[in-house]
Amino acid sequence: MDPQSQWVIAALCALIVAASLWLFVRPRVRNRRLDAQPFPAEWEAIVQQWLPCYRRMPEDVKDALRNRIKHFLANKRFVGCAGQQIDDTIRLSIAAQACLLILNRPGDYYADLRWILVYPNEFVVERHRPDESGVVSDGRHVLAGESWSDGRVILAWSSIQQGIADFTDGFNVVLHEFAHQLDHQSGATNGAPLLKSAADYQQWAAVFSEEFARLQAVARGANVGPGTPARFADEVLDLYGASNPAEFFAVATESFFEQSSALAQRHPHLYEQLQRYYEVDPRQWE
Repeated sequence: MDPQSQWVIAALCALIVAASLWLFVRPRVRNRRLDAQPFPAEWEAIVQQWLPCYRRMPEDVKDALRNRIKHFLANKRFVGCAGQQIDDTIRLSIAAQACLLILNRPGDYYADLRWILVYPNEFVVERHRPDESGVVSDGRHVLAGESWSDGRVILAWSSIQQGIADFTDGFNVVLHEFAHQLDHQSGATNGAPLLKSAADYQQWAAVFSEEFARLQAVARGANVGPGTPARFADEVLDLYGASNPAEFFAVATESFFEQSSALAQRHPHLYEQLQRYYEVDPRQWE
């Protein structure tokens, strides 16, 4: 091989190495820049208004949440549907609640999530579901939110507002749908998100299977159907969580952040598992 060809090959190899290093380093450089950026005063005012527990957080917790919000807004695209206009109030109200779930989870910014679609009100979806015999039936469902495994979360702005209006009732569409996003990080939305060890999975499975079975028994006793209250007796968990393990995890997440003391009192083992997973104790903000 002549010297000129050797030089060209060496230059190409150097270029490939440099490009690979830049692709590796670039996200870290971008993240450091985001970390250094101040949190705008107008954003602070919106978060104070639209996240009821924010005022009661210690300053270091607020700092962590503000940093998560900056990263979230820099990496997610908001799209208004059916005439809904997207503004900072919508973006920050969603981001602040979603980031509660990743407050103490460094580097976890819902990596698979790209799009957040916002409707003005509850939206209608078509469902084609086979029954046990394989017969497919069509159905129309009115929803306040949906979480998809293809990088989308869909939310109704009116339902978001209702969830914020009472941050103590255990009903919160943002917390619910973003819990599904975390759940899917394991590769399947099945009520078992990514945990740190095999021992953690064993404890999680033991507690969640027992609590899920108990809620199903409560739901059967309540004859869940049209017109049935979502709460039964002194139950702190929404009976919708009895639908399947994925919904149970999402419902438990709502109660964990909005009714933390009641959940800890009535379901201490469940609360302990959620506290270990989310690495926060929302009772401190009540």
